[in-house]
Amino acid sequence: MATATLGLERVTPNVYTTTKLRGCNPSFVTTSDGVVAIDTPQLPTRAVAMRTEAESHGPIRYLINTEHHVDHIFGNYWFKGVPVVNHQGLYDNFMDPNAELDPFAYALEAIPTDDPEATPLIPDRDVYYQDPNRGTIVFTGDLTLRVGDHTFHLLHTPGHTPGQLAVHVPEERAVFTGDTIFSECQTWLMTSNVDQWLEALERIRGLDVDRLIPGHGPVQPLDYVNTQRSVLLAWKAAVADAVARGWSREETVARVRFNEEFGPVDVGQGYMMDHIQTKNAGSLWDKFTALGYAKGR
Repeated sequence: MATATLGLERVTPNVYTTTKLRGCNPSFVTTSDGVVAIDTPQLPTRAVAMRTEAESHGPIRYLINTEHHVDHIFGNYWFKGVPVVNHQGLYDNFMDPNAELDPFAYALEAIPTDDPEATPLIPDRDVYYQDPNRGTIVFTGDLTLRVGDHTFHLLHTPGHTPGQLAVHVPEERAVFTGDTIFSECQTWLMTSNVDQWLEALERIRGLDVDRLIPGHGPVQPLDYVNTQRSVLLAWKAAVADAVARGWSREETVARVRFNEEFGPVDVGQGYMMDHIQTKNAGSLWDKFTALGYAKGR
């Protein structure tokens, strides 16, 4: 039942993910000594279903979050009792109630259309924030976990977010990239550091893997790194050219758009295409003008 609800895909004999839900691609890996979950569904009923499905393969030893954006962490609330592993940069921003875009309100935005049956599961805001279930194991740099017959290399790959992680599982020849890879769908830049992101892609490119399990969209072979790199470079070049031409922020936002070239918006968020284009162009314009890009450079 849970599998049908989630649309789970068996990527390898031990790796499961779903690319069919609104939100990120929550996943888990089965080992000889239990299960390791990677990110949680944003939709509460799917978070409950994912936990049930994962636990049908054994106890969940760890839950690893790859970033602090709400679509990767809101479901943690329904995984209480599981040790949560967060990079320090993620932990510091976990469901920050003072963020410009309120994460709790944003998480609930999806409920009426995508998960109406979740209403009885959702706590009041004050109750939620008493224990949203953020990291119990918090680290800086990289971290390696050993669970049964599997190794989990947690690689700090900042760029999309400061605490971004990739989870490399060499025994499965797979890496969970989080939102360092947006597969066949629009890339969200917003507050990202694109130069760091490009470096993160090179780190992932150097791994000996066959499959990338992205933060959004279909599973891909390793060479999809090239596609993501080209998307980032196209955004950088277009906005840098706009700044060099002396375009204002408003002109840049109006003229620099990649609606068609880089695919649709991920599941359930087609209405946000204009928001993504506006925020991507505007955030890069802000960064480039702050760095002193000028006409002729």
